[in-house]
Amino acid sequence: MAKGTYTYDPKNIGDFGKDRMRFELGDTMVEGQSDTTALTDEEIQAAVDSYPKAWKRAKLMLLESLCRRFAYEVDTKTGPLQLYMQERAKLWRSDYDVLKKEVSVESCSVPQLSNGAYRKPPYFYAGMQQNERARNR
Repeated sequence: MAKGTYTYDPKNIGDFGKDRMRFELGDTMVEGQSDTTALTDEEIQAAVDSYPKAWKRAKLMLLESLCRRFAYEVDTKTGPLQLYMQERAKLWRSDYDVLKKEVSVESCSVPQLSNGAYRKPPYFYAGMQQNERARNR
């Protein structure tokens, strides 16, 4: 099994790449490598490469992976040290749910206004009260 790499450079978060994704996911403590970091550079890059023009979908892919991976972690207490692993999983799950809704809304064919807001289709429309069955009698 190949070992992954764990790097983070905050100077690069302006670019849509690995470092920005680490920043947005809060997975920036790379000093301890796999002990402190949830994702390898290769995993992040694979997600970014899978959706080169859809940043949010790549992020959603990684959040789903994190949710699945850490769903089974339990809170641990060793002497005075307590690790609340479920809190971390809940945070990623919450982020996943919010982003999934956002991506879902963006993928709908709902018209978008110039300011970026979404406009619902009109409630009333021409011909909505016409009864097709009555017309054909």
